[in-house]
Amino acid sequence: PSIDQVLDGVAHDGHTHAVVVPMLLGNAFHARVDLPGLLAAAATRHPQLTVFQADVLGRDARLIEAMRERILEAGARPDDPSVGVALAAVGSSDARANAATAELASTLLSGTNWSGVRICFATSAEPTVAQAISALEQNGAERVVVAPWFLAPGLLTDRLSAAAATVCPRARFAETIGGHSLLIETMIDRYRQVADALPDRLVRSA
Repeated sequence: PSIDQVLDGVAHDGHTHAVVVPMLLGNAFHARVDLPGLLAAAATRHPQLTVFQADVLGRDARLIEAMRERILEAGARPDDPSVGVALAAVGSSDARANAATAELASTLLSGTNWSGVRICFATSAEPTVAQAISALEQNGAERVVVAPWFLAPGLLTDRLSAAAATVCPRARFAETIGGHSLLIETMIDRYRQVADALPDRLVRSA
């Protein structure tokens, strides 16, 4: 169901308060413009319903750990210096959002002996996955793992996989974060950050 449909259902069931947790890894246009617009429209349709927007999932340390586990599941060992990781995110027209995503590389690399982690983007932003793989190989990586910084697979991850296979057929492609327990834990925390700030009577009635 869409956000509109869910909030309409919440209002129809008689609730007066709702917390929306954005399933977003970046704090860009969708989080700053699209979602607030949808929530404002819901409030207009249902004046009795107060909707709170929680923070995005973002670069939470638990999600980075979940991504690291996906890379290990793809066959990389944390102590293997021949491994290079191309960490592929969606990309944004907002340079600040891309810069924030780029900071993930050093965090993901921490605690491993990998030769490097390079950020790349699936959309128009650069570097591309091909450029990231080339940079890793120039830096001495012999085994490349493409790690999709996505919650779920889809068209963009398919494109990334195809592009990676074209320039480096031996590259491994890790799974997305998916239904990892650390994702669920992070989602619950985002909800609680909002719910815990509400009066007890509102939380009990939700």
